Amino acid sequence: MARKKPFRIGADASCSDGPCGHVSRIIVNPNAREVTHVVVDQQHRNDQGRLVPVDLVDAATGQFRLRCTLAEFQALQPAQETEVVPDLDPTGHQDSPPSVNFLPMSPGPIRIPGYRGAGRPQAPQEVTVDTVPFGEVDIRRELTVCASDGEIGQVRGVAVEPDGHCVTHVLLEEGHMWGRKEVAVPIGAVMKIGTLLIRLSLTKRQVKDLPSVDIDHPAG
Repeated sequence: MARKKPFRIGADASCSDGPCGHVSRIIVNPNAREVTHVVVDQQHRNDQGRLVPVDLVDAATGQFRLRCTLAEFQALQPAQETEVVPDLDPTGHQDSPPSVNFLPMSPGPIRIPGYRGAGRPQAPQEVTVDTVPFGEVDIRRELTVCASDGEIGQVRGVAVEPDGHCVTHVLLEEGHMWGRKEVAVPIGAVMKIGTLLIRLSLTKRQVKDLPSVDIDHPAG
């Protein structure tokens, strides 16, 4: 099989003038089954990650090379947005964290620091939401892959056509502590790419029996 271009979660990323971080999420259009963006978290935890259009990405062996400078990278759209949510019940009698349904964002991990439960009034809280373009989904390391007969492993990334952005395989880590291996599932066997899981049409046995695919691994 012809070598595919790997988009691996956790791979190093660098700009034309230096390293910029590592890939933490891969944004996919689930209908077209194309990669549209990658999220690069910066090396320093206090610096916010960036949403990088796939046209700027060259997925080389072991790392992502971005077709931009560090300054141009910093000017890209942030990978997260923060909103201030007021105390929606001034009496303090609320059983759950304030609703954030009004946020103009696609679903993503939401963190509401400092929530103290019923009976305790809150000051306005900051809500951080991962940036996901409308109508698209993000593939991240904790995303579960389910075969037709149950959970089979966790996603490691995707493989795309050598000269394009169309996804050809989903890369997953399959197995248990002493028998883990990485397999590449053809995109034709993927029934759904959702916000919580990737669902396959294959059984666990069929996944285990998949042949190896020549996809480079990142260094380290």
